[in-house]
Amino acid sequence: MRQTPFERIGGFATVSQIVMDFYDRILDSEKAGDYFEGIDIPSLIDHQTKFISSLLGGPASFSDTHIKRAHEHLNIDAESFDELVVILSETLKDHGVSEDDAALIKGKIEERRGIIVG
Repeated sequence: MRQTPFERIGGFATVSQIVMDFYDRILDSEKAGDYFEGIDIPSLIDHQTKFISSLLGGPASFSDTHIKRAHEHLNIDAESFDELVVILSETLKDHGVSEDDAALIKGKIEERRGIIVG
């Protein structure tokens, strides 16, 4: 039986480690880190773990409407979004995620650029 990218990566445990590392990196970012001031990071990590898992074929799902509502008040600019994608790419690579699976994640996030950037 063929594995989903979620299963290949190692499921929730691995995705959670990747997401925690990503937030450690993004919080240190001079450009994008400011968007996370005053945010409950443990809850955000839980949410993002489920979101990334869903992008990989895991059991969670998120509608674009939900994603838009979560980001619309932040006024995220394109430069910060680009930095987020770079940091995510580096994090995925450092955790040994295959180029194909990393491209899948980045592509699905890029598909949502228009509802996140605003």
